[in-house]
Amino acid sequence: MAVIHRTTLDPSKMELLARWLPSRPWYSGPGRAEDLRRVGGFRLDDPAGAVGIELLAVFDTGSAEPMTYFVPLGYREGELANAADGLLGTAEHGVLGTRWIYDGSRDPVVVDRMVALLAGGATPQHGTDSDTPDTTVLVAAADLPAGGSAAVSAAENPVGTDITVADGMLRVHRVLGRGEPVLRTGQVLLPWTAPDGATVRSVVLSELR
Repeated sequence: MAVIHRTTLDPSKMELLARWLPSRPWYSGPGRAEDLRRVGGFRLDDPAGAVGIELLAVFDTGSAEPMTYFVPLGYREGELANAADGLLGTAEHGVLGTRWIYDGSRDPVVVDRMVALLAGGATPQHGTDSDTPDTTVLVAAADLPAGGSAAVSAAENPVGTDITVADGMLRVHRVLGRGEPVLRTGQVLLPWTAPDGATVRSVVLSELR
């Protein structure tokens, strides 16, 4: 399982997100790091141990109506070919050195693990504690390969990112609502903390049929 280092990242994740988010069609904020904060999330393990995978719920107070967004990230030790539009930037990690940080919808390893998660073949890991499964993330397994699947293409829309893989399609739900969804087959449900301290649950990944 991935080891989480208690160290620095320069620039910070929120600074990188603030620069990149305004380029996305599903984002409505001004893109200021001081308006962004992590309100939930989890990690997935790369079986090869090469890519760090973090899936974040980020609250943005900068818009007229505050919004919560879901952003999966891939952390790499080198540049990823043919993924320039998914590159948030590079950052200096206090232990691992320079990291190339990508939106997960453009990183083939992250996509593979999201497919595996949707299929019940990967275990959500705690976002801030090493070697700790996160049992609050709920999965109703989809008809997808439990071992993951190769990414083919990704398309943005006003509510999320639709990813075509070799064995099907999935949606990354970017704009998170405050309703109480019923977990259905082929979905991943993530809890996150609202400004008033309440726990909200939102669908963040789903199989498209």
